[in-house]
Amino acid sequence: MKKLFKSKIFLILSALLVTAIGGFIIWAQITYHSVNEPTIHLDNQMSVEDDWLLFGNPNSQVGLILYPGAKVEPEAYAYLAQELAKENLFIALPHMTLNMAIFDVSKANEIIHMYNDVDWFVGGHSMGGAAAAMYADQNIHQVNGLILLGAYASDNETLTNSQLPVLSISGSNDGLSTPAKIEEKKVLLPDEADFVEIEGGNHAYFGVYGEQSGDNQADISIKKQQETIIDTITHWIKEQK
Repeated sequence: MKKLFKSKIFLILSALLVTAIGGFIIWAQITYHSVNEPTIHLDNQMSVEDDWLLFGNPNSQVGLILYPGAKVEPEAYAYLAQELAKENLFIALPHMTLNMAIFDVSKANEIIHMYNDVDWFVGGHSMGGAAAAMYADQNIHQVNGLILLGAYASDNETLTNSQLPVLSISGSNDGLSTPAKIEEKKVLLPDEADFVEIEGGNHAYFGVYGEQSGDNQADISIKKQQETIIDTITHWIKEQK
């Protein structure tokens, strides 16, 4: 009887585990995708290589790998990538396992090894930024800098005490990566890190995918926030070179 009881418990727990995993996979596929925005114009000048979206000239000296936020499709950052590419930057946006950069922290290796003559920066939005910070922490000598968009680093081993250039761009109205959270997590970045807060900016406007649950309304237009991000990244990268 005891063996029968244990077998039933095992079967029940196994069924619950399978159901939970299946539910998570289904949930992860319900993504935030690129939306039409009248003020945002895409020229569709991108190439697709495996599961990467590439913008700009691969012969550019400097490149940026940008990890998407959790459950956000990379196409939602196409305008940002397109405009940065016009500044002679080579931009790479990856599709992530289960749409979660945290499951694909080392994804940047693929494009860095493929285009090893490019001086690469890594960055990301929200969870993508946290994953990019983890990548930078683990590959400190392989990247030229880290860019966080509405994001902050988690605990790390080498990033805090490194001299790696870091740029953090946040929004004053961000309801997810709040100003308080950005401030709290400053200690996990190098002392020389640069912080820029976009007045009136929110979390979702780091991409072009509509509203996001838990976020606050922005006090500026999505075009204004995108332009500020593009200008800030462009000038900052030029200062590092």
